[in-house]
Amino acid sequence: MDLINEFVNRSKDILKENLVGIYLHGSSVMGCFNPEKSDIDLIIVVDDKMSDATKKAYMDMVVKLNSYAPAKGIEMSIVRKEVCDPFVYPTLFELHFSAMHLKWYEDNPEDYILKMNGTDKDLAAHFTIIRKRGKCLLGLPIEDVFAVVPKADYMDSIWNDIVEAPEEITENTMYLTLNLARVLAFAKDGLVLSKKEGGDWGLKNVPEEYHSLIEDALSEYGSSVVPQYDMELAVEYAEYMIQSIKEMIS
Repeated sequence: MDLINEFVNRSKDILKENLVGIYLHGSSVMGCFNPEKSDIDLIIVVDDKMSDATKKAYMDMVVKLNSYAPAKGIEMSIVRKEVCDPFVYPTLFELHFSAMHLKWYEDNPEDYILKMNGTDKDLAAHFTIIRKRGKCLLGLPIEDVFAVVPKADYMDSIWNDIVEAPEEITENTMYLTLNLARVLAFAKDGLVLSKKEGGDWGLKNVPEEYHSLIEDALSEYGSSVVPQYDMELAVEYAEYMIQSIKEMIS
């Protein structure tokens, strides 16, 4: 099955004239997709609110296709065009799915559909990637749908993802090691990078004492082997990076 084409075709069937476009972002468009580590990241844009019946049909479709997806599955959000341009932050969404929510939907789809809406700061980061490196799979061109995300909103979005890194890095070492580097790369140089690119940037721009940690994270990101991380070094790195980012954005 060509999963992405199937996703696009079924989205057309369900959303019909309400569908504005479907846009691919994340590692799939940034040259670092790893079937064992990466999900398929999609933003679906609609004109009008979706009925609960349409949400149910759409979620049933997504869950079915998710069973054919790589290990981390599909991650998708549906948003209305009116929050994309002019950009609204925090950004409202109509519906969201990721593999971590699968059991909730399977156990109680009515509750899921009732509650899975609201605002999501992560959408500022997703929209930024779409503007810079995304791919339109169907519908209106990217520049006709997504306004430029203000730098302050993008920074707040990615900061929100790493602010607790000193406390969390021992549990999620690879992700936070690379994410801290790409956040500092944006704060310092205005660069919008993938996790892999963030790690490569870090090897050139953070103190050499942390290079072994970054190299281990890059190695894990590109393979299925989890290295033996120096957790004391990881915590020290997280504290250093958080302080460095604060200094850049203050």
